[in-house]
Amino acid sequence: MISYKTQGTCSVMINVELDGDVIKKVEFIGGCPGNIAGLEKVVVGRKAEEIIGLFDGITCGRKPTSCPDQLAKALKLALAQG
Repeated sequence: MISYKTQGTCSVMINVELDGDVIKKVEFIGGCPGNIAGLEKVVVGRKAEEIIGLFDGITCGRKPTSCPDQLAKALKLALAQG
């Protein structure tokens, strides 16, 4: 499991666990509870690269990033650390 310190979002940390390249567990610390719960349920069991492709670059209002974008960054880190 890796822990990724988010930047520019309401969530402050994302914990990610992969099984190979498949997302086994995601836990956001902070953030909007409903949105975070939805994100966690949607991504588990899917390939990290698929979620990166879907979420990378998503913004939140005027912010240059978002919780999905930060998750994509966390997944990239998790894949790099193997």
